[in-house]
Amino acid sequence: MIEQIEQFDRYLFLALNGLHADWLDPVMWWLSSIVFMIPVFAFVLYYAYKKGKLRLALIMLGGIGLCILLSDRISVELFKEVFQRYRPTHNTEIGDLVHTVIKPNGEEYRGGMFSFVSSHATNAMSIALFSYLHLRRFNKKWSLLFLWVIIVSYTRIYLGVHYPSDLVCGAMLGSLFAGIVYWISLKFDPYKNLNTVKINE
Repeated sequence: MIEQIEQFDRYLFLALNGLHADWLDPVMWWLSSIVFMIPVFAFVLYYAYKKGKLRLALIMLGGIGLCILLSDRISVELFKEVFQRYRPTHNTEIGDLVHTVIKPNGEEYRGGMFSFVSSHATNAMSIALFSYLHLRRFNKKWSLLFLWVIIVSYTRIYLGVHYPSDLVCGAMLGSLFAGIVYWISLKFDPYKNLNTVKINE
């Protein structure tokens, strides 16, 4: 059963990774970088400040920071270093079949040695879910944050450094962290008893 799942995971990875075009390589590299994440963080904090003033903005800032800390460290220390699953680019069985991209400095991007779980997916999901849980009371359209998670996750397959299961499990782990941090943050949230509100409008 495990072997069949592994084979399907590789098959799906190769199918998705093979959907590439030269002009998309730099786009996917950029979408996978921290540069793409900064505007998301900034807009979340701006919106929180606009709707809930400084206190809510600080709660969001602290919560997102904690989500990143938990996601980044635990996904590496307790997963990548423990399971030691080689990235597709470092897998000797399929490495030659993987489409990779060239970084802006001219080097081929192959990522670190291990892939399970994806730190990108863990971080993105924890940030998106934490932000959505707080901001949904102002506007349900914040669910679009999960589209951002999907885009970031797909770039990791496109770049050849993660299997689909790395991303799915990373998103699940990120959801757990988001739930924990959200529960903690409610103790400081002045609007925690409000479901759908419009403040300062």
